[in-house]
Amino acid sequence: MKYDSIVVGAGFSGAVAARELAEAGKTVLVIDKRAQIGGNMYDAPDSNGVLVHWYGPHIFHTSSKEVFDYLRRFSNWQPYEHRVLGRIDGKLVPIPFNFRSLDLLFPDAQAKAVKEKLTAAFPNQQKASVLDLMNAEDETIQSFGRYVFEKVFLHYTAKQWGTPPEQVDRSVINRVPVVLGYDDRYFQDDFQYMPENGFTPIFEAILGHPSITVRLNCEANEVLKLDREQGRLLFENEEFTGPVIFTGAIDQLFGYAFGQLPYRSLNLIFEQEPVTDFQPAAVVNYPNEEAFTRITEFKKLGGRQVEGSTTILKEYPMQYDPMGEKGNIPYYVISSPENLDRYRQYAGLAGSFPNLFLCGRLAEYKYYNMDAAVLRALQLAKTILGR
Repeated sequence: MKYDSIVVGAGFSGAVAARELAEAGKTVLVIDKRAQIGGNMYDAPDSNGVLVHWYGPHIFHTSSKEVFDYLRRFSNWQPYEHRVLGRIDGKLVPIPFNFRSLDLLFPDAQAKAVKEKLTAAFPNQQKASVLDLMNAEDETIQSFGRYVFEKVFLHYTAKQWGTPPEQVDRSVINRVPVVLGYDDRYFQDDFQYMPENGFTPIFEAILGHPSITVRLNCEANEVLKLDREQGRLLFENEEFTGPVIFTGAIDQLFGYAFGQLPYRSLNLIFEQEPVTDFQPAAVVNYPNEEAFTRITEFKKLGGRQVEGSTTILKEYPMQYDPMGEKGNIPYYVISSPENLDRYRQYAGLAGSFPNLFLCGRLAEYKYYNMDAAVLRALQLAKTILGR
């Protein structure tokens, strides 16, 4: 069969772009190396009957009405406000750190004094960064900022990125918020929902267009070849001149010509527990003593309830190794200047192919939340169709 377009990858970036091209009258082939669609969003019930996110937990939140309206075409959604607890000094307290966290960890008089000083120092603000607190003139606020930095951020970040605590880049704490009030939601976006039946059915609906063909268990380099001398793309050994949207790892696409782009990965350990409830929140962070960073209890992510048993996930960060038995999935971009320079070399090489388009986290070496991935795919499809 002849196709107008080819999309590599059946995650949100690839699926949304493919759907947009199909609705514009194009025939589209979507290929994916995995045995299932959905990329890292893939979920399915386990033997417990619990709907499990098999590549780690995903929570939908956005302030983009365009994105939410688009996804509502393919699923029913139920309201869900994500709340996270962190184990600090032996207590479970809300994360991001807020006034409730203060009340739980500090003596009443001290908590009251800190809250009053925070409110006076940051009037009419809902949040302040830990860096703002540590740089404040007031010693009480400075001391509180140092406490949050050490207890919430420092050791968690060291585990997540495999960096000794003394080498953690303190400049990034400017992005670590402290909520100046009792709002204990993890996100403050306008739209916070979870799909009623899970994420996988959304991908089935998006890709279920008659003009879309999905080919699974298919490695891109088995069917796509790049003629770098002439800037041509070959599909099954014949030149392909239609748009090719690539959402996979760009360094793999070009045979690691400039070296491997590094990522952080995860060792995901799923456990089934013979209890109805394992923990008081869907996610509990462990920023300090433990080797894992967090535990997710999936039935609390707005999903189906199962009496007498539950499924949890412990996440152990580790170095990415594409050939390893563990840690062989690239999760988090390591965006150092050196790595970004290397990526730009790959992007420049991709630019020599006029019908090759990069889209998504791995292809663009950039972290995307799912709503940003959807929006980027919609924009790219519009650009392609307007050419």
